[in-house]
Amino acid sequence: MSSAPPKHGPSLRPSHRQVLAIALPIMVSNVSTPLIGMVDTGVVGQVGDAALVGAVAVGALIFTFMFWAFGFLRMGTTGLTAQALGAGDDGEVRHTLGRALVIAVVAGAMLVALQWPIREVAFWLLDGSARVEELARRYFDARVWSAPAALINYALLGWFIGRGRARVALVLQLVLNLTNMGLDALFVLEFGWGVEGVAWGTVVAEVFAAVVGLVIAYAHLRGLAGRFDVATLLDRARLGTTLAINRDIMVRSLALLFVFVFFMAEGARRGDVILAANAILMHFISGASYFLDGLAFATEALVGRAIGAGNRGAFRGAVRISTGWAAAAALAASAMLWAFGPPFIDLLTVDAASRETAREFLPWAASAPLAGVWCFQLDGVFIGASRGPGSRNAMGLSTLIFIGAWWLLLPFGNHGLWAALFVHYAARTATLGAYYPRIAAALS
Repeated sequence: MSSAPPKHGPSLRPSHRQVLAIALPIMVSNVSTPLIGMVDTGVVGQVGDAALVGAVAVGALIFTFMFWAFGFLRMGTTGLTAQALGAGDDGEVRHTLGRALVIAVVAGAMLVALQWPIREVAFWLLDGSARVEELARRYFDARVWSAPAALINYALLGWFIGRGRARVALVLQLVLNLTNMGLDALFVLEFGWGVEGVAWGTVVAEVFAAVVGLVIAYAHLRGLAGRFDVATLLDRARLGTTLAINRDIMVRSLALLFVFVFFMAEGARRGDVILAANAILMHFISGASYFLDGLAFATEALVGRAIGAGNRGAFRGAVRISTGWAAAAALAASAMLWAFGPPFIDLLTVDAASRETAREFLPWAASAPLAGVWCFQLDGVFIGASRGPGSRNAMGLSTLIFIGAWWLLLPFGNHGLWAALFVHYAARTATLGAYYPRIAAALS
């Protein structure tokens, strides 16, 4: 075990500089992530066929749902790694990564093996037009082979963020995203592979990023005390804790993804143009969310360290400082979307009907950062503290509230669907806020 800072020492107290040192690289890398979807959409959007845009949106949404269900490999690993770091336990820092990688490989292999039932259920739920479904199935059949590499990347990102190595996480995300963008353009615009080209570009990029990440992780592990031990890696108590935390985060993630799948499915039922418009605007929301998640990730890492060290002052400081910066970032993101939304829409599609419809609903997307920032920050607190049950229960209740709001707002069409999404943001903030005092009280 390496020497650790004193549990109540000043080095644990977060500063603005500490928060930004973690948040800024993650924000830069996260903003590049939705650019993949924007490039995918923009590449096929140049054809001028709304069905192609819808097919990529539907196909990508399936993988978002499928992979985010295993988002605990990033989120849970961040919290557990940060807590081990705060406790000064190099061995547990090492074995947290080992457990996450084992889960990633097994889960990724299972997704590949079960691709047929997953595909059939997914397209049964997402009731798009026949042409959109045919194209989206081609996308699915290619991209499913990226599953093991994608989940390995989740585990690696969580471990690096938990250790406060945000610059490494930035490098890995940029490797993934820039490779993906370049291959999409090559495979689609040069080789003419269509939606399959978009999918295969993602597969190759995920594998390449995983290899680079594992090489970097190996170099970092050599700097930690001790070595991997199978008995410790598979210790029943610690493995049980890991699985319990991951189970709760998985349920929470599935509930959240259900909301977005439901949102896109309702858009698909309203026709290809509404589906394309909502898909374009969802890219804007994803971009803003990934941007704001940089502060939430910083919160996870700093809260995890404070929890591991049992330092209440550090906990409160991490929450206060990161939330202040998050509010400022939300204002900036919203202003950007209001100012540059129309030209961004034009970049993503040349279809006149899709452009007009996306502009009609742009105010909802531009306002989303201000509505969602508070629940994003609270998510960061809960994940960093490994408070899975509270996060799980809050998300489950918020999902039920979303369904109720959608039903009540059905007469308002697509505007009602967007309003229900905002109700979901508010419900998440309220329910997580109700659980929050229990975390601080546990440190008193």
